[in-house]
Parts: sequence; structure tokens; C-alpha cells
Amino acid sequence: MSNKNNSQYILPNDQPVVSLEVKSAFEGLTEKEKLYAHYISKASWHGGLITLLQTSPESGPIFVFLHKFLSAQPPTEFKSIALNSGFSEDEITALFVYACGVFTNAGNYKGFGDTKFIPNIEKQRLEALLKLSPIWSELEPLWKQFKDSLYDLENGKSCLGYGPSGITTYLSHNCTPKDNEKVQNWLKSEKIECYNTRLFKTVSADNKTTYEIRLASEEKKLLKTHTEGDTTYQITCGDYSPLIGQVAKDLQQAIEYAANENEVNMLKAYISSFKTGSLDDHKLGSRYWIKDKGPAVESYIGFIETYRDPAGVRGEFEGFVAVVNRAMSAKFSTLVSNAEKFLTLLPWNKGFEKDKFLKPDFTSLDVLTFAGSGIPAGINIPNYDEIRQSEGFKNVSLGNVIPASYQSAVTPFLTAEDAELFQKWRVPAFELQVGLHELLGHGSGKLLRKELDGTFNFPSTLLDPLTGKPPSSFYEPGDTYDTKFGPLSSSYEECRAEAVGLYLSLEPNVLKIFGHEGEQADIVTYVNWLSLVWAGAGKGLELWEPGRGWLQAHAQARFVLARVLIQAGVASVTQPTETDLLVTLDRSAIKGAGRIAIGQFLLQLQVYKATGDLEKAQALYNHYAEVKEPWLSWRSIVLANKQARKMFVQVNTSVEENAVKLKYYDASLEGLVQSWVERFSEPQSFYKALLDLSKADANHF
Repeated sequence: MSNKNNSQYILPNDQPVVSLEVKSAFEGLTEKEKLYAHYISKASWHGGLITLLQTSPESGPIFVFLHKFLSAQPPTEFKSIALNSGFSEDEITALFVYACGVFTNAGNYKGFGDTKFIPNIEKQRLEALLKLSPIWSELEPLWKQFKDSLYDLENGKSCLGYGPSGITTYLSHNCTPKDNEKVQNWLKSEKIECYNTRLFKTVSADNKTTYEIRLASEEKKLLKTHTEGDTTYQITCGDYSPLIGQVAKDLQQAIEYAANENEVNMLKAYISSFKTGSLDDHKLGSRYWIKDKGPAVESYIGFIETYRDPAGVRGEFEGFVAVVNRAMSAKFSTLVSNAEKFLTLLPWNKGFEKDKFLKPDFTSLDVLTFAGSGIPAGINIPNYDEIRQSEGFKNVSLGNVIPASYQSAVTPFLTAEDAELFQKWRVPAFELQVGLHELLGHGSGKLLRKELDGTFNFPSTLLDPLTGKPPSSFYEPGDTYDTKFGPLSSSYEECRAEAVGLYLSLEPNVLKIFGHEGEQADIVTYVNWLSLVWAGAGKGLELWEPGRGWLQAHAQARFVLARVLIQAGVASVTQPTETDLLVTLDRSAIKGAGRIAIGQFLLQLQVYKATGDLEKAQALYNHYAEVKEPWLSWRSIVLANKQARKMFVQVNTSVEENAVKLKYYDASLEGLVQSWVERFSEPQSFYKALLDLSKADANHF
């Protein structure tokens, strides 16, 4: 296969690599805190291997192959041998780029966009290059298992999603949306949520169907069997058993170094959840986590975000450890203190807001470890509805991710003046947007619910501000936002949070908290709005494909908001030449027409979410998310200016004489490779686990 026609599926050889700076923050920790961070980091990295199995059938074996291959000799030594054997710099670089892509995306599909990527080198040349390894005889049988799937871009293999147009390992290949809905309805009757599950369907010779709902846990057992006619539902434990078991062991070691009882109880609950598969135990751990206010070392771990499950209800494994940035955290703390006042500025009445704002812990953190398919700039967790709505949540801004992401950033489609402002003020504007997005975006809004006893969590006098009538719908017992809104849920909620950020970034008192007043405040607001319009209208189409639609929740959300502002006459996109676009924003209209347009749209988003009105939500959202002319024609221009997402090099920690050592690596492909080679103290155990688990599941996909 020629790679010339597959450029969108290739990571470029000039792939940017950047480091996450954490040394100064880490050195401010006590030795006990460092040990706590070390063991939870170990748990995160071991748990992150589960994400490979959640990505594609071949991701586990590919990862094992590359890790073995790159562990056999230093990258520089291999490069020297390859050059002397007649291979070019480009061919060697392509191999390293591909390996780094698999490591940082937790598999061979992009963590941001869910599109498959393949090596930027012909298969025969890659095989010849790999044969230079001193352990080729050990690697060759593994290579033969996946070498064809490595390059397979046929329909159903080029992206993640429901079959036959996509591939997923969250459900067996024969599971359809109707199967998922059927199982969801049964699980709802059993009061079971899906965050830590996968679904496998088998059909017998006499046409009887069995649905296995498999819980992630170290213990292996059958929990429940229920038959209705020709359909049997089975709930089993034991998915990812050896890997999730290791996570529990690592967390057990961290308990000795916990700072307080909340952290001890949190870890014990997580351990119980990972051993038994109990989601209730993970929720209990999350409740203790919320109570652990202002820790020096912050972390969260488990099956969290539902972006990549095509049904939008199953969580991807994620684990992070970070150290508090006290200066930026002080600003966020002030924002939290004023949150109740700022919530009243949002465009819905108090009946659509939580009865009481549960002030969260909101900190800016420097990432020490982040394991999963990608590193976000901010997080609002836990995602469990009943906890977020009535008990609380935490907001996290990952402070060292933002400046690292914007290193050497290029900004096409802007005027020279806007590009200059963008470069100077983009980081402060994004810090503001992240704060508002996480705290007052994801942290705002009530879900109208009918309780188990038949009562409602809202008064009978409540009126829908869009119709002036009582709400016509609400959440039934057992419903959650994710199960109600399904595949739409992630993008819709990201859009709502982004809209809150835009709307409240117009408030002088909000800007003042972040140190922006007067003319500077106006500039930061302008750059914040411009950033979103540019990301949506100027760059968003990178993550939309004909026949597939939108590939990423945030990209779709920003495109939708850009369309809202374009319709309001506040923003515009034009095509000055055949090969260029121009994104502009009317600075004078932001506080007038811009505020009105975003406010009205935000009100609709909130009311439809609050009342669980999926039909109206889809009609509204899909109208703005639709890609038609001139956007279809402009997509080629957007793709021609596409820049690769940066890969992050993360540190490693080790314990020597009961003291934690931090090891940094160069911001290069070789440095990134070396960091992964040295990440696991006993790689043979996870090699076996990944290969055994991949083989056991192969017939399902």
C-alpha cells in the first residue's frame, strides 16, 4: 500500500515533542509526599496499559512488540546500526514517531480524534528495519500476528466506533446500538451503571442470545444470570484481571504514605473496587476524594471519561498524579469563593440551578504522571451524577500542560494583528477559560429528577424559561445524563461548559481574579473568544470526516459555538485566496450581540439537559454541528494547514534507599522512547498480561 494517499493516517516525521516541567513543584514536596506520589504513579502507569485493550484488538500486542524492541538497545545505538545498513534518517525517524504515537495515544488510534495512524514507512522496509534488532528471533512471531492489521485502513478499521464502519473493543463486533439499548434498559432495572464494564454478545445455534456484561476486576466470578425468553444477561467479574490487580497492589503501597484518613479511606475503597468490580466502592472512594481538600499531591484513578465508547456510557481507564501550583491555585480559590455570585449571572433561573452550590476544591496542578490516551488541560470530576449533583466535585487545571501545548504554536487563518495578540495572550486567556469551563461550566446546572419515592427534586411551580410552561420531561429513577443522552452527551456537555466560559469571561470581576483589569481585561476577553472561534471555525474541521461525522467532542463543541456566533454576525470566515481562510471576530460586538447570542444558546443547552429532552437537544445541536457548504469546500484548506498535536515526554520516579528520585528526559523522540523503556520495573509481567488478554478477547472483535 502506498502511503501517499494516506497522509491523514500518518504522524509526520517532524512530529513535535515537548516536556512537562514538574521538577520545581516536585522538589517542594516532603519525602513522604514524594513516596505517595510515586506509588500512585506506578498504579496509574500499570492501569494505563488497560487503555491499550480498550483501544483496538492489536494495540496490546503492538505495544508489547515496540516496548521489547526498543528495550533491546538504546535508540542512538539502533539508529547508528540502521544508518550503516542502508536505511535513511527518514525511515528510522518514521519508526520512532510511530512508536511514540502508540505510547502517547495508548494504542494505534489517535486519542484526540479516534482515527487510526499507520507507520510512515512501507511495510517491507519497516520489516527489514525491525530485523536489525538483536532480539528479532524473539520478536518475529509477534510481528507476524499483527503486521497486516498494522496498515489496514479498510472500512471499519480506519476509525473507532460501532461496526461495520468503525471498530471498538468496548463491545463485541456483533453488538449494535439496539443491543446496547436493550442491555442498558436491563441494567437500569438492576440499578447498574456501565463505567467499568464491557459488553459481549454471543448467539447460539438455536438463535438464543447471551449478553455478558463484564466488570473490570482482579477477582473472576459470575455475579448474576437472568433470562427473559431467548435472551440471557450475565454479569461477570474479571475483565483486565492481572492489570487491574497490579493497580490495587500499587495503591496498597501508597496507603502507608497517605497524608490523612480521607486519603487512606479513598485508597482502600479504590482497591476494593479494582479487586471486586464494585462501582459503588469506586464512588465511595470518590466521595472521600472530594473531602480531601487542598492536598499537596492530587490524584484520581479509574474508568472515567466516556468519549471513546461509541455508546457514550463506558469509561476509559485514566490515572493521574500532580503537584499543586500554589500561585495559580490561589486565583482559582478566589473564583470558587465567588462562584455562587457568578452562577446567578448565567441565563437560567434558580430553579434550573442546583439547590446549593457545593464549593469544590479547585487547584492548578503540575502534572507528574498522566496515563491514558491523552492529557487534557482541565478536569471536572467525578462524573457520577448523584455525587456531582448533591455531594460535590473537584476542579483541576493542569497548569504545566497549557504552556507546553502552546510551545512554537503556529496560528494560520488570522490577521497579522490578531496573530500577534494570540501569541502574547493565548495562555492567560486559556487559563481563564479552563477555570470557568471546569468550575462554572461543568459545575453548574441542575438535572430535574423524579425520585424513587415518586417525589420530584423541583417544585411544581417551576416553569420552563423557554416555553413559560411546566417542564414536559425529566429524569426517571435510574437515568443518568450519560445514559439519557448517549453518544451526544460528551460533546453537548463540553459545548455547554465552553459557552459558560465565554459568557462569564465578559464579567470584569471574573477577569480581576485572574489579574486582568482595564484594557488588558478587554484584550484577554477578546483573545478568549477569538481562540474559541479560531479553534472551531478555523481548525475544527480537522476532526470531521465525510461519512463519519465529528471525531472529537471538544472540536465539535467549538465548531457549534463558532456557528452560533457567525449566525449572530459577530464572527466570520472568508476565503481570501484559493489556499487560505480568514477568521475574524468583531471585537465591538462581543459584549452586545455576542453576549446575547451565546446567552440564548446556553439557556437552550441547559434547559434541554436539565429536563432530559434529548429530541430537542439533538435538533438544536445537530443543526449547528452540520457540515455543509461552504465548510465542505473549506475542509481541504483546513487540512492543508493541519499541525500535529504535540507529544508529551513525562518524567519517571524511582525509589532508592527509601528516597524518591525524579528522572527527566530530553524533549525528543529518543527521550520519549527512553522514558517508556524505563517506566516499568518488571516488563515481562505486563507483556504476558497484555498478550494473554488480547488473545482471549480476539474472537469478540
